Amino acid sequence: MAISPPSDLVLDVVRAADPTEVQAAQAKLKANRAAFAASSLADAGKGFGAAMDVIDTSGTRAGLDHVRNSKKTDAAEMPDEYRKFEASILSTFVNSMLPNDSEEVYGKGSAGDFWKGMMAEKISDEMSKSGGIGIAEQMYSQALDRLQRQGPSASTDENERSRAMSMVDDFQRQVLGISATEKKEA
Repeated sequence: MAISPPSDLVLDVVRAADPTEVQAAQAKLKANRAAFAASSLADAGKGFGAAMDVIDTSGTRAGLDHVRNSKKTDAAEMPDEYRKFEASILSTFVNSMLPNDSEEVYGKGSAGDFWKGMMAEKISDEMSKSGGIGIAEQMYSQALDRLQRQGPSASTDENERSRAMSMVDDFQRQVLGISATEKKEA
C-alpha cells in the first residue's frame, strides 16, 4: 500500500478538526479567492467601471438613444458640482437598494455599514458619470435659464461697485486711523 505523506497528513488534520472551524476556513478561502478575482478583473480593465459601461450601452437597445446623445453633448459643458450633487442623491437610493443581510459580503457592525456605504457611493458616482438619471442636467439647464432671464443690469452693477468702494474706504480709514477729512486733503 502506497501512501502520499503530504496529502495523508492534510486529510488526517481535516478529519480531526472541528467541522464548524473547517467551514469557517473554507469560507475564508472562498472570500480570498473572490477578492483576488475582483482585483484581477479591475487590473485587467474588466472591473466595475467596465460593467457600468456595458449597462450604459444597453440604453440603445431600450430605444433611449436620443436621451444618451443629448446627455453626452451637454456633459462636457456642465460643471462637476452638478454631477456630485446627483451622485449624492443617487447614493441614498442605491444604499437603500443594497441588501441589508449581507454580512458575509460587507462585514459585521459599523465596519460593514461603512463598506456598504462606500459601495453605494461608488455605484452612484459611476452612474452619475455615465449620464445619471437627469437630475444634474435638469438643475444645470434651470440655472442657465435663470441666468439668461436675469441678464446683466448696469444699475445694479454700478450700485454694487459704489458700495464696494465705500466699504474699502471705510476699512482703510479704520486700519490706518485716517479720518474722512484727512483722506480728502491727502
